[in-house]
Amino acid sequence: MLIDTHCHLDFPDFSEGVPALVARAEAAGVGRMITISTKVKNAAIYRAIAEANPEVFFSIGTHPNSTAEEPDTATETLVELSRHPKCVAIGEAGLDYFYDKATPAAQAASFRRHIAAARITGLPLVIHARAADDDMIAILEDEHSKGAFPAVLHCFSSGSELARRGLALGLYLSFSGILTFKNSQDIRDIAAAAPIDRLLVETDAPYLAPTPHRGKRNEPAFVRHTADVLADVKGVPRADIARITTENAQRLFSKLPNWP
Repeated sequence: MLIDTHCHLDFPDFSEGVPALVARAEAAGVGRMITISTKVKNAAIYRAIAEANPEVFFSIGTHPNSTAEEPDTATETLVELSRHPKCVAIGEAGLDYFYDKATPAAQAASFRRHIAAARITGLPLVIHARAADDDMIAILEDEHSKGAFPAVLHCFSSGSELARRGLALGLYLSFSGILTFKNSQDIRDIAAAAPIDRLLVETDAPYLAPTPHRGKRNEPAFVRHTADVLADVKGVPRADIARITTENAQRLFSKLPNWP
């Protein structure tokens, strides 16, 4: 079984309902999904999805592009909300300079508060990094100097230096459908060079559907295609990559219950 470590099951793209998505995922060999928070104000929605679907877990946090809407997300709030038994991560939080939706200073301040929550709870931080490699490296290294925290650079599409420096700090790299795109050889090269025990797979659904579904709405069932390409990149049998990435996911998301 595979784990889709990052999807957004609350988005209106999935208006047909989560049970149908879960059923298709299970038929494709995807046994667990983590639906990821973009706004803390929607915490009740994430909880409800997870509570209604045994295969689904959730995170809590403010996406950098939501920072202007939620500029004061407090570390204490994140810690309190994360106590729910099915909340397995903090975030997604980080830096996004591609879109001009919040100032770099506001994003950085929010990001640091999420890091503090990850450090306090021991839950992994789901990191969003886009067009901000240098500042991301600086913040991660500065914060790690104050105390380690578990984290994953999700939907990795950044440069090799961020990958190298993140891995050196003990972070994981998670790959989405981008890994399967024809023009993504640089991302495949980063995956090939990374330790196999630090790799995860995700969909980031409803976005970034992998080949052969590129251009369509993404969903957790499609993570299988990304896993197959990751297996090829790492030179391991495709039958093994589910076991490897699942072990990695359960090590990082340590609050997940043991696999049945």
